[in-house]
Amino acid sequence: MTDTFTDPVPSAGQPRDARGWFTRTEAWLDERGKGAWIAAMVLGFILFWPIGLALLAYMIWSKRMFNSSCSHRRHRHGMGRHMSRSSGNSAFDAYRADTIRRLEQEQEAFEAFLQRLREAKDKAEFDQFMDDRAKTARTDDDTAEA
Repeated sequence: MTDTFTDPVPSAGQPRDARGWFTRTEAWLDERGKGAWIAAMVLGFILFWPIGLALLAYMIWSKRMFNSSCSHRRHRHGMGRHMSRSSGNSAFDAYRADTIRRLEQEQEAFEAFLQRLREAKDKAEFDQFMDDRAKTARTDDDTAEA
């Protein structure tokens, strides 16, 4: 696994990025899960209580205490439409499945509309380009004849 948070070594006289170590530490703890965050918090309380308190506040502020995993940042964009768990209410599950299916159909129709719109715009731009090119060619021919 490559470490994407490593900072380049600063040249003489240049300070290191202050957020670099924090970002690397946060990523390291995230990879190890909620238990690592709790262990770091407990160690912070043992070493110097304000550190533990600061870690606890950060964990609550960033919602790490309440998420099932600390990798919530990595999954932010892939929300996933289908919920595989049953709510226990079959009428609600059927309604939810129907609503999700309907929304997916509407999204597909909208994406198809956007594609047609892009194609129409591209065709209009291409036609304009060809008209301009033809006008330029006629103007060049007229200038050459004179």
